[in-house]
Amino acid sequence: MAFIRKVKTSSGATAVQIAHKRYGRIIRINHIGSAHTKDDLATLLVLAKQRLLVRQQPLFSETIPSLKISLKQPVSRLLLHVLTEQYNHLGFDRLKDDIFTLLCLARIVEPTSKLDSLRVLDELGVTGLSKNRLYRCLGRVIARDYHSTIANQCFTHAVNRGISLVLYDVTTLYFEAQKEDAYRKSGMSKERRLEPQIIVGLLVDQHGFPLGLHSFEGNISETTTILPVIEVFKKQHGLQDITVVADAAMLSTKNLSALAEAGYTYIVGSRLYKIPYDIAAYQKTKELIDKQIITTRLTGKQRIIYQYREKRAVLDMRNIEKQISKAKKIMSGKTALKKAKFLNVKTKEKKLNQALIEKAKALVGIKGYVTNLFSPDEQVIAYYHKLWRVEQAFRMSKSDLKARPIFHRKRDSIEAHLTIVFAALAIGRTIEQCTNMSIKRFVNTIRPIRSGTVTINGKEYPAEAEIPSEVKSVLRKLQV
Repeated sequence: MAFIRKVKTSSGATAVQIAHKRYGRIIRINHIGSAHTKDDLATLLVLAKQRLLVRQQPLFSETIPSLKISLKQPVSRLLLHVLTEQYNHLGFDRLKDDIFTLLCLARIVEPTSKLDSLRVLDELGVTGLSKNRLYRCLGRVIARDYHSTIANQCFTHAVNRGISLVLYDVTTLYFEAQKEDAYRKSGMSKERRLEPQIIVGLLVDQHGFPLGLHSFEGNISETTTILPVIEVFKKQHGLQDITVVADAAMLSTKNLSALAEAGYTYIVGSRLYKIPYDIAAYQKTKELIDKQIITTRLTGKQRIIYQYREKRAVLDMRNIEKQISKAKKIMSGKTALKKAKFLNVKTKEKKLNQALIEKAKALVGIKGYVTNLFSPDEQVIAYYHKLWRVEQAFRMSKSDLKARPIFHRKRDSIEAHLTIVFAALAIGRTIEQCTNMSIKRFVNTIRPIRSGTVTINGKEYPAEAEIPSEVKSVLRKLQV
């Protein structure tokens, strides 16, 4: 038994397939194509019906037209061409590995498994690949150290524009595994998960372009990851006259001392556990106003810059009210007993921790920055706020690119996967900087533009894609 089915893909397209069933189970699927428009869908359904009925006699006679036209599966060759150009522009083609190229491009187009990448590549017009060739490529990535080549090419691309800052942040990637090993271990998870995980550190320049991607065992402290990453970067490229920017998770005396000894200047977010003395002294006589800056000098060249922002204060107060509301619901029995920031459960009677609430309110709107950089306070703060570019890159790698290699088991396979993600991040960021479009929006704009082959009375003719003028203007921005 065979039937036509339509399946929604993760990219939002509709895949048209012919499914073959036997004894209630699907034993084979023939993929006809993926449609991004209603016209594409109608065409693919017609083609599917023709293929399904090719061996069946029609019940009624049909008038055969003198001109018989059929369309082979349309493919997104334009998108493949544009992404390949950017891959080559970054110098990644010196790896001379076509399979690695295709894996990187497929990951940008649609994040999916290595096996399902064959479907994505087929939609781009790449056929004849096997899953074994894809998996063998992962071995070459490690054996030939593709990661170093990609890192060097990324550095060359970034240094041409000048590197004044490097920004660093970490995230955790968990695995669908029950048992830990020497690499995948349970630890502090930003997603509050219990599964084994690894820690991934990402280094980018001031424009958010990736310079390094490194992984660590899942149970180590995040603060211990920054120095190895910076040291690798220093060893590879010999740069010292740059400023390292990181969030408060990286703040430790050891880290700051090591960075200073290595010749780096730094800007690191400061956690506020109590009201700083200089702010308390200021508030005794004056009220903080928007963008108010108060600086505390520490030992040597180091100082802490505090800034008050009204917008941040409004957000902080809103979060405090939410926490108080949560605690009150637990006190009244409306919500089950669980941890709440402002709830005191050490006494027999549950009650609000008023002292903690007052301290939190006194700190609303205030952010601290620890630095040894001889620059104006406002400039230091502006540098720190570029950290959102790292967070943006992580969102891309975990959401758009789905960096989480949940089913990989061996460390080499995981490292190879992250190398593909590293290269894909660089390509995606390059496109974003040139077009001012997110990589997801860019792909969704170019992907529906398709070319293919038209058969007229048994003779095949190439059918080139018709490119709208607005798309041409986007593509002109990418000309290299």
